Amino acid sequence: MSGQRTWGFWIGAAAVLGLAALAVATVKNEYYFFAAYVVIQFVVLATAWNILGGYAGYVNFGTSAFFGVGAYIAIMLVKYMALPLGLQILAAAAVGGALGFGVGLLTLRLRGIFFSIATVAVTIILETVVINWRYVGGATGIQILRPPVMEPFDSYIKMLFIVIVLVAIVAVAIARFIETSWIGRGLRAIRDNEEAAECTGVPTLRLKLLACTISGALMAAAGAPLAMYQGYVEPASSFNLTYSVSALAMPLIGGTSHWIGPVIGAMLLGTVQQVVTVTISNELNVLVVGVLLVIFVVAAPEGIIGLVQKLRHRLASRKPPP
Repeated sequence: MSGQRTWGFWIGAAAVLGLAALAVATVKNEYYFFAAYVVIQFVVLATAWNILGGYAGYVNFGTSAFFGVGAYIAIMLVKYMALPLGLQILAAAAVGGALGFGVGLLTLRLRGIFFSIATVAVTIILETVVINWRYVGGATGIQILRPPVMEPFDSYIKMLFIVIVLVAIVAVAIARFIETSWIGRGLRAIRDNEEAAECTGVPTLRLKLLACTISGALMAAAGAPLAMYQGYVEPASSFNLTYSVSALAMPLIGGTSHWIGPVIGAMLLGTVQQVVTVTISNELNVLVVGVLLVIFVVAAPEGIIGLVQKLRHRLASRKPPP
């Protein structure tokens, strides 16, 4: 059964990649790729957040710190070393993982609101460092010229769209593996009762550090293509706390207990945000996030996944016995 599910996942991933390639070949309006890039970027961020925040129960408000670091690592590599995008993403993930490990060593002994406040402080500290560091452009940021687009793509945004889809598939695959492995079982034990998990021999600190490292690496990888997407990076947008709020809200809306929950939440909320941006105003995005989060916390505290499971149980209980 486990092998069948694994094959089913990879068949689904291949189908998603095939649909993305078909869209690149047939859709002419490039705005759709600009919007889809942002939505899928949030799939990566929400999935990465859920590894620590959902599985282990450590609510992290530092998503924007890792995202911003990934963006700045990438733009420095392309500006000063002319490295290709693939190496930029790998380097950003390595730095993000190292940062996650370091931040974890300093903060994971804290719990509850104290841990959350510490992660907010990490974002503020890193943004302040970047603002006062002239080598990376300071408060004005850095601009770059995009290199020529690679075959078989006819525009850069289409290539970035395929790249972020690949990053999202890797992120979801990692989250799914963690959930179904002994690592996921250990993280869930930590979330349920950390003291009891320690007493039963679960290596709580090592598992939390591993989750923080993987989460940080994926968040930084999500931020790496931002430089090519915008053509520049600057501190105010790269370290924007909106990334942290959205990355937290999306798994809560979709459901934190299953790897598909953050994907559903990101697709739903990200699409709504893009529609609101186009039809009404970009400033209403945070309001939309807040309203949807309140609705789901009150009406469906376990997210869409939990709501579907409850409906399935109710329908099953109403069936007459054979």
